[in-house]
Amino acid sequence: ANKVYPLVVGDTTTFLDLKINQLNVNKYAFHKNKFPVEVFLQYAGDKTVNADFTIAQGNSIIAKEKVSFSPSKKTATLNLLLPADKVGLQIFKASISSNSKEKNSYNNIKNFAVEIIDQKSTIAIVSSINHPDIAALKRSIEVNAQRKVILVKPNEISQLQDVSVLVLYQPTTAFKAIFDNNKLAGTNTFIITGTNTDFNLLNQQQNNLVFKMSSQKEDYLSEFQSQFNLFAIDNIGFENFPPLQNLFGTITTNGNVSVLLSSKIRNVATNAPLLAFAENQGKRTAFLLGENSWKWRLQSHIDNQSFEKYDVFIDKIIQYLASTTSRKSLVVTHESFYNSGEAIEINAQYFNKNYEFDEKARLTITVTNAENKQTKNYDLLKGNNSFSVNLDGLSTGKYNFIVKELNTNTSYSSHFEILDFDIEKQFVNPDVVKLKQLALQTNGKAFFENQADDLIQQLLENKEYKSIEKNVSTKTPLIDWVWLLVLIAILLTTEWFIRKYNGLL
Repeated sequence: ANKVYPLVVGDTTTFLDLKINQLNVNKYAFHKNKFPVEVFLQYAGDKTVNADFTIAQGNSIIAKEKVSFSPSKKTATLNLLLPADKVGLQIFKASISSNSKEKNSYNNIKNFAVEIIDQKSTIAIVSSINHPDIAALKRSIEVNAQRKVILVKPNEISQLQDVSVLVLYQPTTAFKAIFDNNKLAGTNTFIITGTNTDFNLLNQQQNNLVFKMSSQKEDYLSEFQSQFNLFAIDNIGFENFPPLQNLFGTITTNGNVSVLLSSKIRNVATNAPLLAFAENQGKRTAFLLGENSWKWRLQSHIDNQSFEKYDVFIDKIIQYLASTTSRKSLVVTHESFYNSGEAIEINAQYFNKNYEFDEKARLTITVTNAENKQTKNYDLLKGNNSFSVNLDGLSTGKYNFIVKELNTNTSYSSHFEILDFDIEKQFVNPDVVKLKQLALQTNGKAFFENQADDLIQQLLENKEYKSIEKNVSTKTPLIDWVWLLVLIAILLTTEWFIRKYNGLL
């Protein structure tokens, strides 16, 4: 391995310094929920210091904690939950301060941003019977303040105009109009079966699962499938939950179906799904194959002294079904905020009417500074199945942009913000300890600025870095020099004619 010889430049005197070393936060959060912020604080100094850590938005302080440091405690980790009260891109400022004077206070502040998404959605539970499952499901869904549940009879189709998810509880022939109407509406569906379900209707109305059921009732236990990957979900103790009741029979999957829970009959695996998900042409469907799931919620509360884990499990199902990815001809991918100094890249794809990537598209982007209204235009360059543009060099601030396809005038508009962040100002001193460790691990040696001549001398004297002179000689047969052979032939012929002419031959 190559030896490393670090050259330490700058003031190595240790000053008192408080620093926000790292801040972790999700880029997105849902409105009216709380989102976590993890902060790593660092201290350099030789005395005990009490500091205040705050997170502010504008002039309002939304979180505050006291932290103490000492020569033996130089780091601290804070975990906070912040409220997502406003929709849109929200800018926050994290800062740490104390009564002690610091040489560098720039690293006491770190700005960050979170995109707060409004996920308001209406979920309709359609049922022709009364059952405790419906009340339990309604309670679990409405724990999320952004969800509203309405209870609908199968003949009340007019109330299903603006719903995000249809929960069809034990569908019977009375649901046929609902299924027919939803073939045009394309609303994502959560189908829950039980002993009152018409499985012949389900076989006619969907093809993700094939039901061959008898009239006999059966209890089905659940088994968690850890390879499930449609969304992140933990095993909340499904194996300990009471069995669900359904008609006895065989249930087989057809096509691309993801199984989260499989079923067991008295601990004998059936290899059949109990909770499964399918997606066809953009429409998502979930299946819970059994009634009495209200007992699951109750058992979860007994196990955990809280409904939270079960309610989060139901919320993730609804969130998956409420998410829609409608097909647009112009799809633009970008972040809502960037740190100054990092790559600012915007990617776009343009699709024709057959939803095929159009390589002949002509995409441009107009970027406008929201404060001074200064505008810049760029062309997006075609890469592998996408177009992209690099906007490095923009100063900190808010920007609006429009991406336009020139052949069809299709456009997409949005905004982003560049946050003030200078990596060079985060450090007061060179990190002598780590530079010496690097030298030691590679069998090198660390030098300080006043030892630069010693470093040069050591490199010159080190035999490993001596220059090596190589002599390369190439031999080429004369016969390969065609023009030289032709020239020699011409000269010999000329000599023969001259001698002949002068009578010398």
